Amino acid sequence: MRRIGSVLDSIGVKITGAVGTMWCALAFACLALVSLPDALRTGRPAIVSWVAQTFLQLVLLSVIMVGQQVQGRTTERIISETHALAEESRQEIIAILREVHNIEDDLDA
Repeated sequence: MRRIGSVLDSIGVKITGAVGTMWCALAFACLALVSLPDALRTGRPAIVSWVAQTFLQLVLLSVIMVGQQVQGRTTERIISETHALAEESRQEIIAILREVHNIEDDLDA
């Protein structure tokens, strides 16, 4: 059972990676445009329906996923930079404490 879950997880990750690209968004836009002529012939309600149910849903799915990936990378970069600064500050504090400790030892002698 665990192996099946692992395979399904792997498939899901690959599909998500493929759908979450601007290339996929462009492919979905082209696919949606195939039905646009029929919507235009039918009239305003069909056009509104086409925009809301076909174009936006297909295209925005991929665009939102791309945006989330970009935001995720930005967040990871900020976290990494913050961690590096915190570690640098920690090392400076340790050096200061060592220096203060040495000064106290010299005063006691």
